[in-house]
Amino acid sequence: MRLSARLLAASALALSLAAPALAQDAATIQRAEQIRDAAKAENIALDYVTQLTTRFGPRPAGSHSEQAAAAWAADYMRAHGFQNVRVEEFPLVGWERGEEQAAIVGAQPQRLVVAALGHSPGTNGVIEAEVVRFDSLEALNAAPAGSLNGKIAFVDAGQMVRMQDGSGYGPLSRIRGAGPAAAASKGAVAFIMRSAGSDEHRMPHTGTTRYVEGRVPLPAFALSAPDADQLSRLLGLNEPVRISLSSTAHTYETVSQNVVGEIVGRSRPDEVIVLGSHMDSWDLGTGAIDDAAGGGITLAAAKAIAESGRRPARTVRVVLYGSEEVAQPTDTGNGGGAYVRNIGPAIEKHIIAGESDFGADRVHALRLPPGAQASDFAKAATQVLYPIGVLPSQQPELHGGVDIGPLAEGGVPVFGLSQDGSRYFDLHHTADDTLDKIDPEQLSQNVAAWAGLVYLIADSDVDFRAMRPAGEAAR
Repeated sequence: MRLSARLLAASALALSLAAPALAQDAATIQRAEQIRDAAKAENIALDYVTQLTTRFGPRPAGSHSEQAAAAWAADYMRAHGFQNVRVEEFPLVGWERGEEQAAIVGAQPQRLVVAALGHSPGTNGVIEAEVVRFDSLEALNAAPAGSLNGKIAFVDAGQMVRMQDGSGYGPLSRIRGAGPAAAASKGAVAFIMRSAGSDEHRMPHTGTTRYVEGRVPLPAFALSAPDADQLSRLLGLNEPVRISLSSTAHTYETVSQNVVGEIVGRSRPDEVIVLGSHMDSWDLGTGAIDDAAGGGITLAAAKAIAESGRRPARTVRVVLYGSEEVAQPTDTGNGGGAYVRNIGPAIEKHIIAGESDFGADRVHALRLPPGAQASDFAKAATQVLYPIGVLPSQQPELHGGVDIGPLAEGGVPVFGLSQDGSRYFDLHHTADDTLDKIDPEQLSQNVAAWAGLVYLIADSDVDFRAMRPAGEAAR
């Protein structure tokens, strides 16, 4: 479509939506637009991210730095006018990386750049063994029992496909989760994989692997993309390749916590809207995009609503969840599960939940719960969000994210403000996840989108549960 045609189509969309939206509640829409503009012009998001990443650096789940950051964040909330601020602890198995090394050994030794996968055990010394390459998790699963006895399994499924919505990540993250157990079942002594990332830097992407029957069965590592290429080329020469691996990683008993603060509703304070992100990060960088940015966005949006001069009817609750990044021996949902257990029957009064956990680049689409796509509310939301480049999506939001997933499983509707993830997986879970990667203008656009949308929900009586199509009410 030519540019002029696209502009005409965009103008027609805006005009077609304006009249029905205004007919719904012109005053509420006007306030939402004012809050949107004020939030974009001035907000605390960048200040929060800067202070969090500077004061505490990496914040591994259950670590002293995560705990100290949570206490600081609670004070930060109080200082910015949030009410009912609290820190809610829950037990956790923590994990420390320790030291790690890898190398190709033999006549021409070469160093390899690796990162141990989260919660994988240490090597108890040095493991040296022959490498067997697979091009997929399926190929590893198809290997005969015992065929990897005493060997190291290597899965190289190729470079992650770069996508705006990040959908290229799933095929590789599943290898990270299931690969170590699959390798162990074939007799392997260790597991390595090409990093789950879209970059080509010599910088590995860490991330958690899974427990099986209460344990991670063997040491597991992510290999940087250039090193994965190098190892695959060597193996392609059809000559045996041996590598050495060492890791002092270990687990320990600790606690994590959720930090909760509210803008209490004016007339229906028991009706709650949850804005979620997570406090913890991986240890390689400082967790700026994953997920200090999400905390800054949701805090700033709630504060913009509070400072608008009219508190909304419903309560806006910001939750900075603990320990989102890591698996556990028993799946209790980590911070998201702990939150749901704490609220008990009050989950029925949770109107909707949204999660910001995809960096700080611009929001481009709004995904509402099932049944809401053609509603008057959707038309009002489009009127508020369209001027800042956020378009309505006809694809409903079903899951929300890891932290609010337990709320969704409990029947709470969820929404998604979809961000541009084109570069997110260049940085995700690496040493390059640092403050300088955040674009302040795009961060502010996120805050504006969250503030305008959330105010529309919070100062209305919209019931997303009632909009669900038949068969969608129970998950």
